[in-house]
Formats: sequence, structure tokens, C-alpha cells
Amino acid sequence: MTIDIGISSDERAKIASGLSRLLADSYTLYLKTHNFHWNVTGPMFMTLHQMFEEQYSELALAVDEIAERIRALGHPAPGSYGEFQALTSIQDDAGTLDAQAMIAALVTAQETVARTAREVFPVVEAAADEPSADLLTQRMQVHEKNAWMLRSLIEKAA
Repeated sequence: MTIDIGISSDERAKIASGLSRLLADSYTLYLKTHNFHWNVTGPMFMTLHQMFEEQYSELALAVDEIAERIRALGHPAPGSYGEFQALTSIQDDAGTLDAQAMIAALVTAQETVARTAREVFPVVEAAADEPSADLLTQRMQVHEKNAWMLRSLIEKAA
């Protein structure tokens, strides 16, 4: 059936492409955060273990929302590691990191997801796609807050 939601086919394709990059970044961040949850050690173990669990649990719900928005726009959502790897802007971490390096890597990744969401926003605004705009706004809020909280764990007092 033809999709007639007030957004042209070309606009829906551009939005879905941007949301696919956001989905890939979000899933990659989910995997990185879950990995760090499993492997964190040191004096901040319990604090970080719990924080990482809260963050990856929130991301598990977020990736579903992003994928469902892509589907609502009439496009297939990427869902394989290969697709995510091709679309993500988040760097993979080599080796085992210490807690401080994990935090720094997650700050960078959280900020990357926020930037990706922000990059998609003009396309969404131009198409008057309020549901996607709302989703992007929520994602930017979450990732900017998470980056701040993580950054606060490793910044020196002013």
C-alpha cells in the first residue's frame, strides 16, 4: 500500500537514512556499555556497574523506538552487526580498558550519538515530521545528560 502520512517518499527516505545512522550508533553504544558493565573493575566497580546497567537498559528500549519509527516511515530498519558497523560513527575499543578509559570512551560515544541525532534534525524539521523530531529531542537529552554524568566522574574539581 502507498504510505500517505503527509511526508513525501523522498523525505521519508532521507529521514529513515538518518534514523538508521542513529539506530546504528545507539546499538553500538548499547553493546559498548553492556561490555563495560560486564568487565569494569576497580574501586568504582559497584557505582559503574550499576550506572552502565541503567544506561544499557535505557538504550535497549531506545533502539526499539528508533527502529519502529523507521518502519513507520516505510523503510526497513538495519538490524545486523554488519549493517550497524557500516553505519555507525562510534569507534570500537581494542583490548580491555580500565575504568577511567571506559568512562572516557562512553563520554565520547554518548556525545557521538547526540551529534548524530542533531545532524538528522534539519531533515526532520524540513519535512514537518514531528514524531521523529520528538524522538530526536528525547535522544539528544538522554545522551547529553549521560555524557555529563560520566564526564563528572573523571573531571577534576575546578
